[in-house]
Amino acid sequence: MFINMESKLRSLREKMVETQIIARGIKDKKVIEALRKVPRHCFVGPESYEAAYGDFPLSIGFSQTISQPYIVALMTELLEIKDSDRVLEIGTGSGYQTAILAEIAIEVFTVEFIEELSKKSESMLGKLGYTNINFKVGDGYGGWPEFSPYNKIIVTAAPVSIPEKLKEQLSENGKIIIPVGANIFNQCLIRLTKSKDRFINEEICGVSFVPMVKE
Repeated sequence: MFINMESKLRSLREKMVETQIIARGIKDKKVIEALRKVPRHCFVGPESYEAAYGDFPLSIGFSQTISQPYIVALMTELLEIKDSDRVLEIGTGSGYQTAILAEIAIEVFTVEFIEELSKKSESMLGKLGYTNINFKVGDGYGGWPEFSPYNKIIVTAAPVSIPEKLKEQLSENGKIIIPVGANIFNQCLIRLTKSKDRFINEEICGVSFVPMVKE
């Protein structure tokens, strides 16, 4: 029974990658392989194992969600992560996006406002064998200045505007991918690229994220 379930979940994961990721235009091979490898069902409750590979977000408690697989892939691809990059993630959440980042980047620094979520994610990611992730419980608006600058920054909750402190922690030629907007039904995914101390702003697409929590 256990073997059959594991086989079924692997099959669902492969179908997810083929129909939700590749078919929608994701081309970065490192992103695709990361989504193939990371067992998404491990980041939700047992009652949601099969649903974890569906084309939709899922609740993880605390009024938070695990993002739709395509959005995870899109945001990761837009960062253009190199093997040598140090990545700051704001909003650890379930830890799934964290795992995808850790598959590609040399080191990930992830900040979560809700301590219980952070501890749960740290435990799961440890069990899965990740050793290149650093965890912090705190207000994501402040980033993690002690280890800055970062080559890439990803934010998985929506502030009303892009926090200045995150921009300050970005290295030259670095990128930030972040959903912005007060209204959950009217947010825009934005990519900022730092070039000679100025920021190039690109509006990518409409999205719907939980609000970014502030102390």
